[in-house]
Amino acid sequence: MKVNDRHVSFYYESDEDIGKIEIDPKKTALLVIDMQNVFALRPSGENLSGKEKANWERWQPFYDKVESAIVPNISKILKIFREKKLEVTFAKITCQKKDGRDRSLDQKATGFNELLLPIGSKEGEILEEIKPIEDEIVVMKTTDSALTGTSYRLMLNNMGIDTVIVTGLYTDQCVSCSIRSLADESYKVYLIEDACIAATEKIQNNELEILNNIYCHVINTQELCEVLDTI
Repeated sequence: MKVNDRHVSFYYESDEDIGKIEIDPKKTALLVIDMQNVFALRPSGENLSGKEKANWERWQPFYDKVESAIVPNISKILKIFREKKLEVTFAKITCQKKDGRDRSLDQKATGFNELLLPIGSKEGEILEEIKPIEDEIVVMKTTDSALTGTSYRLMLNNMGIDTVIVTGLYTDQCVSCSIRSLADESYKVYLIEDACIAATEKIQNNELEILNNIYCHVINTQELCEVLDTI
C-alpha cells in the first residue's frame, strides 16, 4: 500500500493500492533519533588544515539543511505532539562505561562511525532547541537501532503504542535501522522526510526510496500536521 506517489521504488511502481495516513492519538508515539550536539551542531571552520578544511566544506550543505529545515520541522512536530498530549520519545547514542567498552562493534571501529559518548558528555546531549521535557522517554543506545539493546519496544508495548512517527539522523543509518526494527516488531511507521537527514541529498533520496512502502510510509511535516490537526 502507498499513501502518496513520492519515493516509489521499483517494487511499488505497479502498486495501485492507495491508502491514507491513519493516526490513532492514543496509540501513537513520536521518536526523535540522535539529534545530538556531536552530529547536528555545525563545527567551527577556523584554524583547519587544507584537508580538514576541505572535509569541513563538504559537510556544509548538511548543516545548512539541519538548521533551515530539520530542526524547525522537528520543533513544529514536537509542539503539536505536546499540545495534544501525544507520546514523545527520544533515542540517543550513549555508552554506560567511560571507556566505551559497552559499545557495539560498529561504534568501536575506526572511521566515521567511531563514537565515544559516555553519560554526561556535552557532545552527546540532545540539541537545546528540541531537548526532552519532563515525562518524555529517552532511551540510551550503543547500537544503530533504537530497539536493539534497549527496552524501547517493551515500553511502547506497555503503553499500548502501535504507531511510531520517526524523525532524526542519519536517515541511512540509525533512522533506517530503527525503522526496520520497528517494522519487524509489527509497528506501523511513518518517516517524516523533511524532519530526517542523511549526509547528502543523494543518500537521503536513495534511503527514502528503499524504506518507503515496505518498512514505513514516507510523508512530510505538512501531511503529518494536517492529520494531527483533525485529532
